Amino acid sequence: MSDATETTDETRVETTLDRIERRTVIRRVAALGLLVTIAVATYLGLGYLAGSSVEKLLADLGRQLPTFIDSIRDFLSPNFVDFTAYSQENELDGWSGLVQSLANPSSFLDTARTGSSGLLVSGAIITVVIGFTGTVLGFPLALLFGILGSERVTPFPFNFIFRGTMSTIRAIPALVWVLIYIPLASISPIGAMLAIATDTIGNLGRLFTDELEEIEEGPIEAIKSTGANWPQVISFGMLSQVSSSFVAWTLYILEINTRIAISLGVVGAGGIGQYINGRIGLLRFDKAVAGLIMVVVIVLTVELTSSRLRARLRPGEHEGKGFVESLRDLGNPKKWLGIGDSRQ
Repeated sequence: MSDATETTDETRVETTLDRIERRTVIRRVAALGLLVTIAVATYLGLGYLAGSSVEKLLADLGRQLPTFIDSIRDFLSPNFVDFTAYSQENELDGWSGLVQSLANPSSFLDTARTGSSGLLVSGAIITVVIGFTGTVLGFPLALLFGILGSERVTPFPFNFIFRGTMSTIRAIPALVWVLIYIPLASISPIGAMLAIATDTIGNLGRLFTDELEEIEEGPIEAIKSTGANWPQVISFGMLSQVSSSFVAWTLYILEINTRIAISLGVVGAGGIGQYINGRIGLLRFDKAVAGLIMVVVIVLTVELTSSRLRARLRPGEHEGKGFVESLRDLGNPKKWLGIGDSRQ
């Protein structure tokens, strides 16, 4: 009896191993087939984009390679002559434009007053202002559409009127919105601001809607039991649960909008993007790379500031801290960089 049982167990083990081996082989064959499909699709895609064969495309790229290498050499020698009005007036080429401007802080104020996209500092200010004002102007409608798009506030299917509006806005890139606003504000910093504000309504509003779908029912029922009207239920029962998340998402969208403002400048809407596009058009790659360095500084500064502010919204971030200690943390570079413990 035991021998028959052992034989049955061995048969089951062998059957299971065979099944596992077959599945493994099938997965490997499927993975190989997927890789081959991707490779073929990529090859055909390259030929389609080139309008000819891939071989001709590679040959054309090979002929242009020396020219590309020459331009890279220019990119390795940034020219900050247009960093400020001071560096431009004194024709301070290369890194000296940056160094001398930093040694003369008053030059930054003079440059900021010009409001010119032809100077790096003022162009950077224009870019940040476009992103900031566009976010602020888009926030009220994003909040309204985000609330009304939630099924907890507006019953199905009427909430899809607002969801559909936000989806339509998101489907159109900000680069297209700035073109739509040409009859109103032309391609200018104002047009870029309006494009970003419109884009914010769709992107931020959808994030608000998703947050409201995840809230708990307990606080809502508690507010209703007090006889509160519907606006009070929304304010104290719903929005009170997601206020920190709403601020965090708004700061995150501000980061994105700053990057969008840079890209809108490339089409002539002002700011640092317009400076870079103009210098590349003149084949002044040394000045263009100075603009790119400025872009990195802008993006990192906005992202670092936004991320640290969002970190301070997390529960328990300041638990057990006094006011003086919190102020001291603001001046602690390790805390802003997210390393170490500020209390050590």
